[in-house]
Amino acid sequence: MAAAAVRSLGSSLGRNFREIRVHLCQTSAASKGARDFVEQHYVSLKKSNPDFPILIRECSGVQARVWARYDFGKESSVIVDNMSADQVATALQTLAQSKP
Repeated sequence: MAAAAVRSLGSSLGRNFREIRVHLCQTSAASKGARDFVEQHYVSLKKSNPDFPILIRECSGVQARVWARYDFGKESSVIVDNMSADQVATALQTLAQSKP
């Protein structure tokens, strides 16, 4: 499921976003889905979008969240605490579709 969501984004990240940031904790159980998403899909997203900024921010105790920056500096985020990697991919897809 997550792979399908990531494939649907494919090389279109640059059309939908200016930047993606994933904030997560290295050790908390609540950030496990975000960590799994990064481990499973970061490389394929980056290979499809080599010049697109995909930032991974690790901080102890932080709430897992995916941030999307759009044109003109507008930003939106989704809290992904206690989500699976599939749910994180779906949240990213939702951010792409709900461009402000």
